[in-house]
Amino acid sequence: MNYVAVIGSGIMAAGIAAGFISQNIPVVILGRTKEKADACLDKSLTLAMKIGMTGANVKMDTTQVKAAQRSEVLEDWLNWDGCEWVIETVSENLELKQSIFQYLDERVPANIPIGSNSSGFPITKIAAQLKTANRMMGAHYFMPAEVVPLVEIVMGEKTDAKFAEEACQLYKKIGKKPVLVKKDIPGFLANRIQHALMREALSLVQQGIASPEDIDDAVRYSFGFRYAAVGPMTQKEISGWDGMANAAKEIYPSLSNITTLPPKVVQLMNEGKTGMKAGEGFRTWSKQEIESVSDLYSRRLKAAFDVLNIE
Repeated sequence: MNYVAVIGSGIMAAGIAAGFISQNIPVVILGRTKEKADACLDKSLTLAMKIGMTGANVKMDTTQVKAAQRSEVLEDWLNWDGCEWVIETVSENLELKQSIFQYLDERVPANIPIGSNSSGFPITKIAAQLKTANRMMGAHYFMPAEVVPLVEIVMGEKTDAKFAEEACQLYKKIGKKPVLVKKDIPGFLANRIQHALMREALSLVQQGIASPEDIDDAVRYSFGFRYAAVGPMTQKEISGWDGMANAAKEIYPSLSNITTLPPKVVQLMNEGKTGMKAGEGFRTWSKQEIESVSDLYSRRLKAAFDVLNIE
């Protein structure tokens, strides 16, 4: 059976690999060291079992499933025969990503598409000056990668649409929801929309109009609640564009158009209050609260995933 090569050994690599393993597609995890690659594979297998196995894997235990996977050092891997897709998941360092893509450009057969999970660097910049940039594209996941269905396939300036379509078809085959972004723009698709919302939300907090907690509730229990059923475009098709257009005339002129972070967020960053990982953001977090909210978040994501699959 054809395999998928996952380059990297962090959290995203493990989640991405788990998505393929759970769907009976073998993976080869290629890390900087054999130890890191082995550890990532073990994590991937745990995640795959957690989200549920399908096909021939469904009756196998972890040991049996592991036998079909490989974990190696990137520079030691020479067997690209049967590779269907390569995805890079290393840390957000442009020079590092460029060096890896240059390595792949020279060693991976030109018929194999290659993606980058970068959330910030455009594939056009990562693959600049490479001979086979036509088969390179962004392939942006969202955490946790093994659960969130969306994968953004982002075409760079030189990406051949044929390779991008191949990647979309592969992700459809494993139950993901790929979207094709036809221009390599900052933030791609989902993050642009998300940051537009966050700019307005943070501006409302900065102006003292609403608390972070009330903004969370306003989103979750109104349009966020509806978006688990249909997206914003379809929702307006249902409710009518005329109502939206009339409201827009009043609302659009008053929306935030700031181009830098609000002072309250800058202050939080300067004080090291980066959220749960620091124990404090807009509010303090105890260890027990972090564990409780993280568990609730995971269970709600699973429930949302089940809702998305209702036909």
